[in-house]
Amino acid sequence: MIQFLKKYKAFLFGFIIIVPIFYLLDYLGYILLPENSSYEIVIYSIIWGTIIALLFHHYNYLKKKRKTVLRVVGLIVLFFTALFIDGYMKMPDNPITLSLLMVFWFGLAYILIPAFIIKYWKLIALFFGPIFLYFIYLRLFSGDLEAYLKIKEDFPFFIFILPIPILFFVWVFEQWKWVQNLKAEKSKTELSLLRTQINPHFFFNTLNNLYALTVKNSKQAPDVILKLSDMMRYTIYEGEKETVKIGDEIEYLKNYIELHKIRYRKTVEITFKHQIDTGLTVAPLLFIILLENAFKHGIETLTENAFIHMNLYEDTHYIHFDIENNFDPKEISESNGIGLQNLKRRLSLLYKDRHELHVDKTKNTYKTTLKISKHA
Repeated sequence: MIQFLKKYKAFLFGFIIIVPIFYLLDYLGYILLPENSSYEIVIYSIIWGTIIALLFHHYNYLKKKRKTVLRVVGLIVLFFTALFIDGYMKMPDNPITLSLLMVFWFGLAYILIPAFIIKYWKLIALFFGPIFLYFIYLRLFSGDLEAYLKIKEDFPFFIFILPIPILFFVWVFEQWKWVQNLKAEKSKTELSLLRTQINPHFFFNTLNNLYALTVKNSKQAPDVILKLSDMMRYTIYEGEKETVKIGDEIEYLKNYIELHKIRYRKTVEITFKHQIDTGLTVAPLLFIILLENAFKHGIETLTENAFIHMNLYEDTHYIHFDIENNFDPKEISESNGIGLQNLKRRLSLLYKDRHELHVDKTKNTYKTTLKISKHA
């Protein structure tokens, strides 16, 4: 919201300065403000405040476009011509003045927001065409000036200018929608970047281990190739999807564990319990970050008695993933936490207020709990 206000602060400025300008012009005799109709003054302020705001809002654009500036200057001349005619003739609701002001307003709007005018020109014509024709009929063919003024007293004339604030709010909605789409695109780009940061070191290490196995003609090599192929396929193709099945995530985690076990020549206790509906869906490649951390900052730092305990389950509203591992306090890496920051950012983009992530650290153990809403 703050970014939106900063981007469109020119409109706040326009609405603030237009009121004293109106009363100054009224005092000098250039315009006639309605004496007992405050709502008309409010609507006029919105209309002309918007015009002033558009000029300030598009100031940088106008500086670069000489032809556009000349057109704006021509419209401003037209505007003051209308004011002069209105002040000279001193005729209430002068049709000539109104016609010139409509040309000015729509011309300026077309110069500054052409896409909006082109998109909604039929709606604008539908609003203003019948209204303008009806005004001309009342002003010129309903009798003399006194008869017209009598009709005006009893007729809600604000409906003649009501479409203008309606169109203004439509334009504001279009701008708000544009900002939201921009934020969504930014989030998608950021998510894509975060996904590319997953597992690069793991794959390189596994390929090095695979090379060692093939040199030794190990019987494990084909199995490693198959598991690694499955993981790479999953990361590249499934990882780009918005959601995947829990069952697929479980297989991915199992393959990751099995490939790591091949590397170690020490005893490692790894348990993975999963009592959950495998048809449930979740954003891909979330749990793997926690498992990577458990290996990198836990098992890798210990020479014996290393363990990782995982539990994936569900309740009525949430999917739960708990992971606990031990570590050597003397071997904590300075880069510890980068993967966790990645995960937190992805969760904030994907689940916002529909998740919980807690990390508990004791003297030599980490326990991380992740809760993700089962419902969108």
